[in-house]
Amino acid sequence: MIINADSAQVYRDLSVLSAAPSTEEVERVEHRLYGFLDGAEPSSAADWAERARREIADVQASGQLPILVGGTGLYLRTLLDGIAPVPPIEPEIRLRVRAAGLADIRDQLQRLDPDAAVRLRPNDTTRLARALEVILSTGKPLADWQQQRIGGIGGEVSLHPLILLPPRDWLYARCDARFRHMIDQGAVEEVRRLLARTLDPNLPVMRAIGVAEIAAHLRGEVVLEETITAGQQATRRYAKRQYTWFAHQPPAEWLRFAEPLTDATIDAALALLSLNR
Repeated sequence: MIINADSAQVYRDLSVLSAAPSTEEVERVEHRLYGFLDGAEPSSAADWAERARREIADVQASGQLPILVGGTGLYLRTLLDGIAPVPPIEPEIRLRVRAAGLADIRDQLQRLDPDAAVRLRPNDTTRLARALEVILSTGKPLADWQQQRIGGIGGEVSLHPLILLPPRDWLYARCDARFRHMIDQGAVEEVRRLLARTLDPNLPVMRAIGVAEIAAHLRGEVVLEETITAGQQATRRYAKRQYTWFAHQPPAEWLRFAEPLTDATIDAALALLSLNR
């Protein structure tokens, strides 16, 4: 049983841009937590982890093997290690923070939680806003809450992880081909439908790779070939960040495959699954 661990693939609005499983793949094996959310619904790592825990338990209860697949490291870390026990944010504070501009959020955070203001990327609206609403609602910096972790299942399951770290030139070539294929498969129309919903631009679905680049084309600002080039570049940049994270953040004992996918690589990966039997 395949369980999704990718933050973009949870949205049904992004089946093309997130490379959702094909009909043939779904017919071969059941896939869960793919395309189950509407784009208007924000999804946090904690939300996903709670759902993933339930799915894993259900799959195990049926006597099957749950296989988590996806590249969102924060999702996996939250599931395995748990999450900080931050109390619910007061609704009026959340509304006020979300209505504020990025510059205002940064200014407030600099005064109230200067460590977070320095640590977080200056244009990361989501994380900056989260840090601000936590300090405003709880009176305690997010970093203090994060020193505690609850709800992780890492100590309760038999885990056999596999990290793919192929040669970068091979990876980037595939990134370029992947984005062009998405355009051929209807990504422009997918973004057109998404924009027609006039959703909050700060929602995760609106910040997915390819949405902004295709939106610029739909506004007539760039030709399609420029959109493809920009989307390919954005994909490669994200892949670079993922590559760095997975190369260094998970435990050293997690197996890392540094070669492109071959029959031998696939056989080695499948051998991991037999360890769970």
